[in-house]
Amino acid sequence: MMREVTVTFVEEDGTARVLAAETGQSLMQAGKDGGVAGILADCSGSCACATCHVYVDEAWFGKTGAPDAIEDEMLDMVADVRKPTSRLSCQIKLSQTLDGLKVTVAPTG
Repeated sequence: MMREVTVTFVEEDGTARVLAAETGQSLMQAGKDGGVAGILADCSGSCACATCHVYVDEAWFGKTGAPDAIEDEMLDMVADVRKPTSRLSCQIKLSQTLDGLKVTVAPTG
């Protein structure tokens, strides 16, 4: 049985969008399903485009973990500034541990 978690996306204009999402899905899919501005996901979550770039809230970064080598390479190509807490939301799988997760959508241009 899938369980729900709550995630907060802060859009580029400062709008905070609090969404209920299913565990097991990616943070990117939750953002797309919830209509979050700036989660473009051009590659549909295959870690090939960096159009779902987010900044994980510092309090949560330890729980999401660091990017792997492939994600790290993609983050080098982001449209905006890469920060120490940059992640591709397609690479963050939602779990009960991430209930309450807060991220800021990186500017898309």
